[in-house]
Amino acid sequence: MAPTKEITSFAKNKNRAGLMFYSFTILLSLAALFSFLNHKFLKLPETIGLMILALVTAIIIISMNGVWPTGYDFFCQVVIDLDFKTLLLDVLLSFLLFAGALHINISDLEKEKWPVLLFSTLGVLVSTALVGFLVYGVARLIGIPFPLMHCLLFGALISPTDPIAVISILQSAGVDKSLELKIEGESLFNDGVGVVVFTSILLFAGAGEESHEAGAATVLQLFGEEAIGGLLFGLALGFLGTKLLRSVQDDGKIAVMLTLAFAMGGYSLASFIHVSGPLAMVVAGLYIGNNIALPTFSESTRKFLYEIWEMLDDVLNALLFVMIGLILHTLEYGMGYILMSVAAIFIVLLARFVSVGLPYSLLKHQESQPMKTILTLTWGGLRGGISVALALSLAPELSRELIIFMTYAVVLFSIIVQGLSLGRFVRMLKID
Repeated sequence: MAPTKEITSFAKNKNRAGLMFYSFTILLSLAALFSFLNHKFLKLPETIGLMILALVTAIIIISMNGVWPTGYDFFCQVVIDLDFKTLLLDVLLSFLLFAGALHINISDLEKEKWPVLLFSTLGVLVSTALVGFLVYGVARLIGIPFPLMHCLLFGALISPTDPIAVISILQSAGVDKSLELKIEGESLFNDGVGVVVFTSILLFAGAGEESHEAGAATVLQLFGEEAIGGLLFGLALGFLGTKLLRSVQDDGKIAVMLTLAFAMGGYSLASFIHVSGPLAMVVAGLYIGNNIALPTFSESTRKFLYEIWEMLDDVLNALLFVMIGLILHTLEYGMGYILMSVAAIFIVLLARFVSVGLPYSLLKHQESQPMKTILTLTWGGLRGGISVALALSLAPELSRELIIFMTYAVVLFSIIVQGLSLGRFVRMLKID
């Protein structure tokens, strides 16, 4: 008797889950090995060291194609089975944002609320438009077919910055705490805003007639529902989470399980009710983190929670940056792609300078030389996994291969070149 459709579908999903787990095991093993090698020999900031080792591994894999095609195909399949876009956007991102927000002091962040608000909203919008139009102009100049809406999609996904690699470097360079908070606060919030902007542009740029029928009112409604809804939902999660944690503050294990449930379940529920999961996780993390930091909360449980989430954050970041490095051998490229990618690196830096400088000029600040702060914010605006994941989520008809290659080039440049030189750059500017 032939298997039913339900049984066949179940078998396929089970097999896919098994392959993903197998690939995840390989990724975790590589992350552990690279972390060991970096700690013992390279002694670079962890995310940069892991990225470099993963890139070297990817180059070795590429070289295997001519002499050992089976090995090359094996590693290609590992990356495919992992499904980077799903792994980051649906699994890792909730943990990373919640963990990042958990340790931020709202009182300190409030002092930088206007820079953080403007950088993560107006800054993202300005950067998206500037990158999109400049990339479109370069594509026309080179003679590469690259529709304007597709260029704006690239602008939206490349505009959010990543705080993971840059914070430890800024701290070791002795940068003022206010500058750290500007970069870290902006990076936490602009991930959510960037995803909302990306989704809004996708309404216009997507294939099919329905996408082109979306008007400005539809986009504004989506932006409002996603952004404002995400903030309110995160506040509700934080309030409920704090109440539950206070009731079990004498048991650290249950407290950890509750925070894990709020990060995973809250993010999934946000997607179900169509509000921004990233923004909800940031707000929930801030609310819960600042409430458990109060003297009335159990010190032993608070310390246990912080240690667990810090360890989880480190492990997940290691996985994330190793996978970014390993994607190299799966990319398609040509001379046109390379030219566009080189141009994109300079365009993104220019857009970052403008998108930081413009909002900063609207604020009152105490620095005698604000240009130094703007330059540090520009060079410290590293791009990371969320940009790669959004690029991978695109349909083929949306210039997917070109956008992925450009995104990958910008992310690599920002993490390796900007990341490695940031400490020296800050000391050269002598920001205090």
